[in-house]
Amino acid sequence: MSATTRLRYWRRLLSAYVLRRQSHLTFWHDTPEAEEGFDPDLIGPYYMSFAGKADYEGNFDDNGIPLLDYRGAVGPQYNPIAIAQYGLGNYNLFKRDGDSHRRERFLAAAGWLAENLESHPKGTQVWMHHFDFEYRDVLRAPWHSGLAQGQGLSVLARAHSETGEQQYADAAEVAFKAFGVDFPEGGVVHIDDAGNPWIEEYPADPPTHILNGFIWGLWGVRDHALATGSVEAQELWDSSVQTLIANLHQYDTKTWSLYDLSAPGRLQMVSSGFYHRLHILQLRIMETLTNETIFGRYADRWEARAGHRRNRLYNRTYKAIFKVLRY
Repeated sequence: MSATTRLRYWRRLLSAYVLRRQSHLTFWHDTPEAEEGFDPDLIGPYYMSFAGKADYEGNFDDNGIPLLDYRGAVGPQYNPIAIAQYGLGNYNLFKRDGDSHRRERFLAAAGWLAENLESHPKGTQVWMHHFDFEYRDVLRAPWHSGLAQGQGLSVLARAHSETGEQQYADAAEVAFKAFGVDFPEGGVVHIDDAGNPWIEEYPADPPTHILNGFIWGLWGVRDHALATGSVEAQELWDSSVQTLIANLHQYDTKTWSLYDLSAPGRLQMVSSGFYHRLHILQLRIMETLTNETIFGRYADRWEARAGHRRNRLYNRTYKAIFKVLRY
């Protein structure tokens, strides 16, 4: 990472964390909550609430689509993941109380996603991010994401169920094709040496297997299987669940959870407090969706560790050192 890029990164962190200004982090770091009453067997309320994201108070374009402010040289940007989560949060609130304004916001997000799939040079159709972003190394625009692809599917499945409009089903069919292609070829999946599929949040080389992105992306695959009866989607869901079961131990530091699985020789990326809480919730939802008790056992273990002040202090200290050394 160049000195100029590093300076821009630290300016954005200072603005968000120290000066507490409105930024992209304002959107991401809400309180992770399950949506009460979701039915694992139906396309209905999304698994997580996203209620805070539904009431995002940042920038919007003229069509009511949220723009995240990355500040500095990047500025306000469309982020497909944020648009999907904003839409899902409003969908859940609409399903709770029937508020037509919530429905309009949800369908605005769904419409943006249906209309903004872009052609990857390798031939797939993906949602692109048109700004550089620091993750390990700098992701150069435009870049795509398995997390965006999965949550886009979750929105489109619900939009088609709600309205019956074919545009949403058509967009979902096109978007799902990226799950059958390796990341370097324009897809969003990496197959490891053991034949296990991983949904990758970022186009990192080698792949880093971000836990929260894998799970969120995987829920979109499940939603597509429920909505369409796709055998391919169901098989990917089943095999990816087994990938998680076989590899959860790698995310366990004995005191906390890891954000990703770092490449050999790199400093491990331990989760922040927010992502640790998110992992716990995601694993509890995975247990509900799969009836696999291993997810609940890890959730219990990580929740217990979060209750120890010593673990929290160690985590905050480690994260601070990590950011200084890595970025």
